[in-house]
Amino acid sequence: MKKFLRFITAPVVAAALLLTGLSSPARAETDAQLAASWQLAWDTYRFYETLTAPLPWAGRSQVTRDISIDINAPIAHVFDAYSNVNNHIGMHSFLKRVVTHADWTENDVRYINFTAIEDIPLVAGIPLSSKTHAQQRIHRDQFFYETDSWTLPNVVTQQKIVFTDLGNGAIRVTEHLTFEASILLIDFTVTNGVSSHQATQAGLKAAIENGTL
Repeated sequence: MKKFLRFITAPVVAAALLLTGLSSPARAETDAQLAASWQLAWDTYRFYETLTAPLPWAGRSQVTRDISIDINAPIAHVFDAYSNVNNHIGMHSFLKRVVTHADWTENDVRYINFTAIEDIPLVAGIPLSSKTHAQQRIHRDQFFYETDSWTLPNVVTQQKIVFTDLGNGAIRVTEHLTFEASILLIDFTVTNGVSSHQATQAGLKAAIENGTL
């Protein structure tokens, strides 16, 4: 799968859920329940197979954006810190935890199936619990990874994150992001998705360069 990790942004999910009447109070789920939900999303939507843009009559739209940031640190260190989704916790105020369901290596590619949990404050302080189901594929020997994700209401995000050594101690991280959603939600999804990824990039850059990561 290609691009679940970093996911759909909390504001996007909140708005989408509210618009479709799917919002609900935050509730705790066991890791086993989350794993079952992940498998259902995988079996039902096969989000990793979204290779072409949907036809107009499907009521869905797809938009691609590229964003980059330069980080001053060795490429192996940048890659390991950046590709670890657990390091994204705290870079976004709503991301509360990441539950890993499977982690294995096959043909030099590391696969990680996980669910990201975000608690989004709504009216009167009642939180909405949003779950993003994802699979990450890490190609460490080639310094890139991919993440595919799916979030209610049927929002798919595909990511390919590439790490390039610019010399003189600088590494450029380029995120190729593809968002697919209802035509009613796509503009909001893209705008907030890009801004969330940029905020996470800035947070990771600061943490890597100051030695926190």
